[in-house]
Amino acid sequence: MQLLTKSQQDILTEERSLLNKLRVDLAKFGATEEDQAALEQSIDQLDDFFLLVIVGEFNAGKSAFINALLGQTILKEGVTPTTTRVHVLRHGDTESRLIESDHLHILTAPIEILENLSIVDTPGTNAIIREHELITNQFVPRADLILFITSTDRPFSESERAFLEQIRDWGKKVVVVLNKVDLVQSQADLNEIIEFIRENARSLLGIAPEIFPVSARLAMQAKLGQPQFWDDSRFEALENYIQQNLDETSRLRLKFLNPIGVGERLVLRYLEIVGGRLKLLDDDFAMMEDVDRQLDIYASDMRREFQFRNSDVEKILFEMEQRGDLFFDDVIRIGRIFDLMRKDRVQKEFEQVVVGDVPQRLESRVAAMIDWLVEADLRQWQTVTDHLSERRQQYKDRIVGGDQVGVFHLERERLIEGVGRETNRVVESYDKTREAQKIADGVQSAVAATAVLEIGAVGLGVLITTLATTMALDVTGIVMASVLAMLGIFVLPAKRRQARKEMHERVALMRENLMKALTNQFENEIQRSLGNIRDAIAPYTRFVRSEGDKLKMEREQMTNFQRALGRLRTQLEEES
Repeated sequence: MQLLTKSQQDILTEERSLLNKLRVDLAKFGATEEDQAALEQSIDQLDDFFLLVIVGEFNAGKSAFINALLGQTILKEGVTPTTTRVHVLRHGDTESRLIESDHLHILTAPIEILENLSIVDTPGTNAIIREHELITNQFVPRADLILFITSTDRPFSESERAFLEQIRDWGKKVVVVLNKVDLVQSQADLNEIIEFIRENARSLLGIAPEIFPVSARLAMQAKLGQPQFWDDSRFEALENYIQQNLDETSRLRLKFLNPIGVGERLVLRYLEIVGGRLKLLDDDFAMMEDVDRQLDIYASDMRREFQFRNSDVEKILFEMEQRGDLFFDDVIRIGRIFDLMRKDRVQKEFEQVVVGDVPQRLESRVAAMIDWLVEADLRQWQTVTDHLSERRQQYKDRIVGGDQVGVFHLERERLIEGVGRETNRVVESYDKTREAQKIADGVQSAVAATAVLEIGAVGLGVLITTLATTMALDVTGIVMASVLAMLGIFVLPAKRRQARKEMHERVALMRENLMKALTNQFENEIQRSLGNIRDAIAPYTRFVRSEGDKLKMEREQMTNFQRALGRLRTQLEEES
């Protein structure tokens, strides 16, 4: 016999396919085993019996209610917790008990109502231990209908409220059964209790559930041969409601809708997790962009400061040029003709008067620039370390997505810790002397061709030696030619101009080479410093960008699942 219409069969096929795709996607994403199992069980439920799950406190009379519903005593009753495990009641030719585990028993009985459904009796919400909770949470997602049993002597207790919050998230249809109405003195008192339950349930579930006030005790008495208690038990309205939900159309609609509810709940949950992770990565990315901006500003500030410091070096050379001009005015003149013939004296005087302590001053300036560069490099490492430390502290006790730590958070924390350790190691082991020497070696190597640091011995001293020698020969020739007058009028002024011109050219070339060498070396050191910092945080940067791309794709995928499940829900509701 064909139980489903063509339309229903198409919906079932599409629903099973969609939920299986969702199951694969959640597994890839790293969903918890409990969530994956809940979805898998809800898919299996499409081919299973209608499942009625009973929840509530132990003293609410759950066992008595189930016995009344079945019309015979299958479960033990008592004033102390009698249900210390999950019982699943199914139809069978004989009464039997199958012990699947210490916390899960399967009971069978030849009772007519069990032909159309299975009933799950759970431990009291105020007596659940961890093992019970795990098993109970396996059945709640599979439930086609949940009967929430509370009692007039303790309506809507704190443990029941907390448990209802848990099952609310699964999107299940919940019916509230108010037991023990035979203990209430008046209808007014009963109405007050019902209204109390309705308001609390509405605040928790977002909707006002169906509420059935009953007396399981009177209903059982009526079914066991005392029919005068039946009307007072108020049980008929509840049984009619259950029966209506067990007809072919309603049962199929609930059975199809419940797995969709599980899927929607999981999609929403993991959309929130994805959103939380993306927010976390957005903050990470903002922090890295801030680091990048600071590194760019650092490089810009360093270049600007370097130009100021370079001007101090140029000033030393400019002052030396001025002394050189004065020196040539004083030395290359007719009154010192015989001094000019002693080139070693002229050279020594030039080195003392013009060159003086220029090499030492230049070396001092370069050393100061090196120290400044080393200090700035260390400060920049410390800034990055502080950023990472602040980031770790900010999320030290916060894990986005509830209990879903997973590979994402472990990997992220590992990378932040690793990068943090590396930057800390650099800062703590930063040897200023060693770093300065490393840079100094590079600078000295770079400017060796200019001979700046040895200027007195091989720089301008060589220039003056050449000039002096040339002038001495010229002067000798002039004396031998007996044209001394021409020396003061034409030759020496020309030699002064030549000396000045050559000195300025040599100093300009030296300045150009020195500035170029220092600038190149400085730029190399800046790039090395920035490269080292960026290399240190590169694994974290790559992780943030890669995970961000993956999470955006996952968010899109989950949103597509959400739309598809919503469309299926609408189709099912229209079918009914």
